[in-house]
Amino acid sequence: MYISPGSCSRLAVLSMRNGVTTAVKLNRRRPRNVTVLASSDNKLSSVLLPSFSACHKLRCVHSSAEKDEVSVSVEDDVIEEVIEQLGEKGVSSPHKLEEIIGDNYLAVLTRRELLMKRQEKIRNALEGLPAKSSNFDSRGFYDSIQGSNCENVIGYLPLPVGAVGPLTVNGEEFHVPMATTEGALVASTNRGARAISLSGGATSVVVKDGMTRSPCVALDSVAKAAEFAEWIESKEQWESINKSFSSTTRFGKLKHVTAKVAGRYVFLRFEASSGDAMGMNMVGKGVNQVLTDVIERYKVPIKLISLSGNMCTDKKPSAINWTNGRGKSVVCEAVIPATVVEKVLKTTVKDLVRLNVAKNLVGSSLAGSIGGNNAHAANLVAAVFLATGQDPAQVVESANCLTQIEAVDGNDGGVVISVTMPCIEVGTLGGGTGLTAQSACLEMLGVKGTAAGNPGMNAKKLAQIIAATVLAGELSLNSALASNHLISAHMDLNRSSKHVPKKFEQGKVQPGLKKQRTSHDQDLIGSEKGPKNQFLKLIRRLYASPPRTREDVVQEEDDDMDTNRQFNTPRLPIP
Repeated sequence: MYISPGSCSRLAVLSMRNGVTTAVKLNRRRPRNVTVLASSDNKLSSVLLPSFSACHKLRCVHSSAEKDEVSVSVEDDVIEEVIEQLGEKGVSSPHKLEEIIGDNYLAVLTRRELLMKRQEKIRNALEGLPAKSSNFDSRGFYDSIQGSNCENVIGYLPLPVGAVGPLTVNGEEFHVPMATTEGALVASTNRGARAISLSGGATSVVVKDGMTRSPCVALDSVAKAAEFAEWIESKEQWESINKSFSSTTRFGKLKHVTAKVAGRYVFLRFEASSGDAMGMNMVGKGVNQVLTDVIERYKVPIKLISLSGNMCTDKKPSAINWTNGRGKSVVCEAVIPATVVEKVLKTTVKDLVRLNVAKNLVGSSLAGSIGGNNAHAANLVAAVFLATGQDPAQVVESANCLTQIEAVDGNDGGVVISVTMPCIEVGTLGGGTGLTAQSACLEMLGVKGTAAGNPGMNAKKLAQIIAATVLAGELSLNSALASNHLISAHMDLNRSSKHVPKKFEQGKVQPGLKKQRTSHDQDLIGSEKGPKNQFLKLIRRLYASPPRTREDVVQEEDDDMDTNRQFNTPRLPIP
């Protein structure tokens, strides 16, 4: 049975899981009253729906008898009916629509309509923000995030996800998902991954594991504050503090507590392992219980100022994270032979080592950077965080990274490159990791959920993979900078012509505009005839590369090497 979507505005088709396809008529005046018109099992009946949610589930566009799938779409008049029945209650409390209506999907569409009624510009803007799709389980998505991931939901953002790999880490190959809108990032990282894999892979090690929470308490004098700090750090108090903390969690293990006095304030820094969870909530809950017990039994009054006193430090750059670490502290390295440096990365050992010292060490020092002794670690961390459901705000500290590149003595020479990342804050369960797409990305890496029989190993493995991905990105970008390939790569992969006004398209100049020649314009060099030929010869001599034909280029390239042409030795335009 098939019924056209436009046959009746109040007609819908519902495809049951058991294969029975039913056509129903929805009453305009009484939205909850449904009459069954036709059914593949020839049974007719009348149903009174108990709620908006049940009513919505029957408001389908169409269904095919050959499929058990059903394409769901709420009609505009249904939303209008919902808004009409909600009245002022819905308008004044849009954040409570899920609770009022009883249907998360319908609540999102209703909230969008309420926003559209307020301003015309909002209506125009929301047309570009998707809220439902025939190719996406919108209902399941909104159900999964309700009460855990987002409030006042009005839609979702499609974000492209690329894959980097194979990237060999600790003898295992991975294809790393990266969610980003920056062209050239995935391609560049993929080149670094290839260089690492061709060189035998990367070694990634977690050297420390501990999430922190730092509450602030106040006492009546600096003397009492100093005395309390000494008391809580004493060995005699450890057993009772650890018992209080452990009473709130099965997986969290308190490691130590340190105290810092500032006037009458005492800042306590609790550090604990948190299994496969990122651990902020777990540690916060345990610390809250410890403080409750300590305040109750300490000999003088203590006032809790804040459960988080900013010495944790969460979502902010800090020297304490850089030196002491937070989350997973990871060190990752790879040895890249000189042949790979030259053929894959298109630079030399000498130039790569010199660039790293000048840029990542000297330049970052002059800038006074904390944890910024790298080229673009945040790029890689953010992309993997978004793909795997991590907290994107924690990229601030998780991207702290020291990149080191040193020449290797030996038969083949080459470089040893390493990244030291003291505070990668990740988890494989909780938060955004439970969403369908993000969970799929974790499954790609083999770290979805908790590690059976060994809690904590999946989160550590994810941190090791992230560090190795940063290593690949650092290797490729620093090499591109050493050989001055950066701009050509971005011009090729990050400058889509569809976003460029017609008057700026290459080779097209509008009346009254003078053509501007750039390093990416083939007209810069001109033909090999006339005075500009000398300039052409000079540039080629500087690059130590003889003139080439297009046939030479195709013949020399390895099909499995750099799939993006911008990473090859700089080619000057061939007439």
